[in-house]
Amino acid sequence: MTGQPAVLAIDAGNSKTDVALVGVGGELLAWVRGGGFQPHGPRLPAAIGLLADLVTAAVRQAGPPQESGRRGFVAERVSAFLAHCDLPVEQEILQRAVEARGWAPEVVVDNDTFAILRAGADVPYGVAVVCGGGMNCVARGPGGQVARWPALGRRSGDWGGGEWLGEEVLWWAVRDEDGRGPRTLLRQAVAARFGLPDVTSVCVGFHLGHLPEERLHELVPLLFEVAGAGDAVAVSLVERLGDEVAAWAGAAIERLDWDGVSVPVVLGGGVLTGRDARLLARIGKGLPGVDVRVLDAPPIVGSALHGLDRLGATSEAVERRLRAGFATRRPSGP
Repeated sequence: MTGQPAVLAIDAGNSKTDVALVGVGGELLAWVRGGGFQPHGPRLPAAIGLLADLVTAAVRQAGPPQESGRRGFVAERVSAFLAHCDLPVEQEILQRAVEARGWAPEVVVDNDTFAILRAGADVPYGVAVVCGGGMNCVARGPGGQVARWPALGRRSGDWGGGEWLGEEVLWWAVRDEDGRGPRTLLRQAVAARFGLPDVTSVCVGFHLGHLPEERLHELVPLLFEVAGAGDAVAVSLVERLGDEVAAWAGAAIERLDWDGVSVPVVLGGGVLTGRDARLLARIGKGLPGVDVRVLDAPPIVGSALHGLDRLGATSEAVERRLRAGFATRRPSGP
């Protein structure tokens, strides 16, 4: 390593956690990946321990730093964007926990949707909607003002996300089977997906724990497959998801003053980056004339760029170098 890195970038999601060390000129010095970040309640120490292990691995990968006046620090700035950092109280807890590690003299901790926003936009402002395990939306205006939501599920007005869609698929499939709902190809597809004789057996399997809850996510790609065959129930679910994404992004645009600039709307998370044509068309219909784009870079790029932005180090050349580094490299294990 030619000098102490400028940014320690962290993107911690439900299913995976990325940590990278980035030089002030946009050089990707190290990139490691570990498991999902689950910091709630008693699991916080283990979640921060996961980050610590990945930071140690990244430092080892980057090589020994030069001597500097900031001994003991890994970088000049930590730029950490974390899942489950939705409420101010959660942000405060996580901020303190990361600061206590002493990785840098300056630490920024915020929700991981902000990393998606910066990774998908070529400017430090815009709107991001994520649909992965759950749903969330954030916006940052050109003047730095922010719009955000609690994103706590149905109780905070949300609809969508992989787990929710899986539940919806199961709900409609079983209602076809027991006669309470319309016919749908989801009925046969769900039973076949789990190798069981009927949808009721699938429901019982989840209830008794024979099928782990995380397997509900397997029903999301199945939903898009059945919608592609023209099934009315599946199509209605895909279109409703598109309407929800458009409504959320539209509300974010209305909340802030954009000073006449074009507003990029970045779509992230596994459900949206799957690029289903019907879903994207529905979102576009709800956001006419808006620059809607699907994230095509890992969210850790946004964490790194945000850190460089705050250091005043970002230029077109630096951003190009950084993006190219992530595009041509794969993360290693811890």
